Amino acid sequence: MQKHHPLLLSAAAALAVCTSTSARSQSPASPAPSTVTRKTPARVQVVPEPRMSASFLLDGRRVLALDGGGQGMRRPFLYPVLGPSGLPLTRMGHPHDPATHSHHNSIWISHHDVQGADFWADNGGTIEITSISRLDDSETSARLDLKAIWKSKDGTVLLHENRRITLLALASDRWRIDIDTELAAPRDPVTLGSTPFGFLGVRMAKSIGVLDGGGRILNSEGGINEAGCFRKPARWVDYSGPVTAALDEGITLMDHPQNLHHPVEFHVRDDGWMGAATTFRAAHTITPDQPLRLKHGLLVHSGLGDPAQIQRDWESFSQSAFDPFPTKRR
Repeated sequence: MQKHHPLLLSAAAALAVCTSTSARSQSPASPAPSTVTRKTPARVQVVPEPRMSASFLLDGRRVLALDGGGQGMRRPFLYPVLGPSGLPLTRMGHPHDPATHSHHNSIWISHHDVQGADFWADNGGTIEITSISRLDDSETSARLDLKAIWKSKDGTVLLHENRRITLLALASDRWRIDIDTELAAPRDPVTLGSTPFGFLGVRMAKSIGVLDGGGRILNSEGGINEAGCFRKPARWVDYSGPVTAALDEGITLMDHPQNLHHPVEFHVRDDGWMGAATTFRAAHTITPDQPLRLKHGLLVHSGLGDPAQIQRDWESFSQSAFDPFPTKRR
């Protein structure tokens, strides 16, 4: 019988132990039982982004974004605004006059005459977000609250603003964007002049315009296109038209019944522009103890927009909360 040296036997045994230990250490460990229950994401979400911006998601798809402005832009605005097809319903600037209409920033809030200062054009005052104070998600809506200041060209803060943007899911091919606004005078009374330019403006996509795309304007009183709707009071105005060769979509701009001068005049054009002219009828003065509270709805929908359905949606909007913002000022 062959004999082995004791030292060789010891080395072999040590090697076997090491090999066994190494094999055990490289074997995949059994997963620990999970103590966390998987949760389904909220159907409607708002996601913060850099530079005071945010995206709104519906069923995981981006349908709306807030651009915080800055970097050469003079005000916050909503862009892109996407329809049920996923295609844009608004645009930046006038399709035929981009130089003098650079202030047409998709969907935006501004005013032509704030104590004599112009916040409408791109050579006047600026509206600057100072903070985003609240973000909420849920199965039916998502909400963003922001605070802003309105500064004249010389740097004077004329207004403090609270703004709330809410995306509400209504149906697979229809949702609503609510914009709640409160404007307060920080020290002295501030007068908003009589003008058709302010507060809320919408620059529709080129293909939706009456002139460029063969779209259609319709208001709550039965007026059609610019001839029937221009600077006429209404509860709502709908602007709809082609987004592809086969699809029509649109946006209905709604004036809340508790707004100043409701029903307001709407400044609408066949070239793809519409706006709610809050102080077209008369000037209005904001005092430190009497802020101006406004609410507008933007119904995004497929098709040309059925007047009966739009009216039902406006009635629902008209009953939505018009509560004041918190009274604490900056």
